[in-house]
Amino acid sequence: MSVASVTSTTGVNGATTSSKAGQGWGALGAEDFVKLLTTQLNNQDPTDPVDNSQMLAQLAQFSSLSTQNDMKESLGAISAQGDTLAQISAKLDTLNTTVAKLTTGSAATTA
Repeated sequence: MSVASVTSTTGVNGATTSSKAGQGWGALGAEDFVKLLTTQLNNQDPTDPVDNSQMLAQLAQFSSLSTQNDMKESLGAISAQGDTLAQISAKLDTLNTTVAKLTTGSAATTA
């Protein structure tokens, strides 16, 4: 099943959903998933309901996606911390070089 975008529509109960056209799947969150799930359950055919295994598969996929998004955010934070540590290390190297030059220069003048 392919969905190109989610647009503003009026549901069965007259509820209006927000427009997320052109933002892709990355714009969908847990709240959107719950809305889609409840809409699917409300509009399914009572004589031919959705198979429980399909419903569980959808929940598992959403859970996996949520975990991947959390990992992406964590790795981004770790990467930013690594960049900060690299900058600190470079400044410390510069400071050590400066101190070494000053120490060497003052030792030469006192001798």
